[in-house]
Amino acid sequence: MSLQESGEMYLETILILSQKLSGVRSIDVCEQMGYSKPSVSRAVGILKNGGYILVDRDGYITLTDEGRYVAERTYERHRVLTDFFLSIGVSPEAASDDACKIEHDICDETFNALKRHIARLSGEDK
Repeated sequence: MSLQESGEMYLETILILSQKLSGVRSIDVCEQMGYSKPSVSRAVGILKNGGYILVDRDGYITLTDEGRYVAERTYERHRVLTDFFLSIGVSPEAASDDACKIEHDICDETFNALKRHIARLSGEDK
């Protein structure tokens, strides 16, 4: 199953929440993303059916291996792009907003080249 941008955003949000909370529920996702309960419930169902998350009988959500892979990949892109934009003088809000838009569309080749370029600039590739 190929995920759309919205699915990646949900998985990224679940990952971030799981780093902050002892357990993640749909209501936590609603509050974090600012979406309605029905919208989140529908998305959770799609992600569950796609094998990206598990939901236990108490409503706690956990990422499957595939869900964690997608979430971590998306979140890494968000962090790297945000940091890069900040380094070239973009405001924090614009940097994060633009990173969020780009993280879903940038191909692996371009993203990896950007990471190598940033590493060269910061002297990390020595």
